[in-house]
Amino acid sequence: MIGFDIGGTKCAVSIGEFSDGKIKIEDKKIIQTNHNLPPLAVIDKLTELAKSMTDKPDIVGISCGSPLDSKQGIILSPPNLPGWDRVEICKYLREKYGLRAYLQNDANACALAEWLFGAGKGCKNMIFLTFGSGLGAGLILNGRLYTGTNDMAGEAGHIRLAENGPVGYGKRGSFEGFCSGNGIAELGRIYAIEKLQEGKTVSYCGSYGELKNVTAKLIAEKAKEGFADAAEVYAESGRRLGQGLSVLIDILNPERIVIGSVFERSGGLLEGEMNKIIEKEALSFSRKKCEIVPAALGDSIGDYAAFCVAEYMSKNTERTGGYE
Repeated sequence: MIGFDIGGTKCAVSIGEFSDGKIKIEDKKIIQTNHNLPPLAVIDKLTELAKSMTDKPDIVGISCGSPLDSKQGIILSPPNLPGWDRVEICKYLREKYGLRAYLQNDANACALAEWLFGAGKGCKNMIFLTFGSGLGAGLILNGRLYTGTNDMAGEAGHIRLAENGPVGYGKRGSFEGFCSGNGIAELGRIYAIEKLQEGKTVSYCGSYGELKNVTAKLIAEKAKEGFADAAEVYAESGRRLGQGLSVLIDILNPERIVIGSVFERSGGLLEGEMNKIIEKEALSFSRKKCEIVPAALGDSIGDYAAFCVAEYMSKNTERTGGYE
């Protein structure tokens, strides 16, 4: 089995197999995404690399950013892949290389991975939130991946939580604006500018010239060292996380919400305020049945995700378009 994890900065090609209910990753190679090449040339490069890694190429699972058409296997102009406009990747892999190929957006792919092998294992109703550089969601409802009418289900990052605030998903004050690595960095810069204009500094930024160096990681480090100003940035993100999760809990009634990346690393800075808001805002019957936990697969999630796309979709998806 082959996994393609296609990103705007880099692409990963993995070789693995399912055995005894587990995924065994046999080999993995990473290449930088070459935006000077046309998309089909990049796909050729990934496929030739995969063929050099295994003498039994058969099925390919592809994880890629949205928007896309998973049923037809078409990538539809993701913002991190300029020029990838209506790329019929599954059809291309079938017709040129004889490979069965399945495509899913990265949040859904990661949701499958955490559901089948990670922190969501055994759940029937689960939400996965990426909480990385952006905020995406994958939905497992009634024991199946739910993608919506045209693969746009789970775009929780676009929910507006406030009229003003960090910009995420093209919207000021959005869920992604407050609850993502980029959003926390922007929130930290906003707080820093307020203090600098008062002639003061904050622990993670001592001057206007240092604003460009502010990251979510830096703010977390200072918060863990005990600096109250850095802790407050994460507290505000935690309050907004609780606000957004309350909406999801009330609407979807999940038994578990699995949150990745920033929450995995810095959940202790977020959970206190998050839980206060959920306690206040979410319906008690739903809240009491819902666990909120960090993702379990860590840095391996991208590899698992691509394989899970192939495994799940080959068995559960109506076979149309470029799949077979």
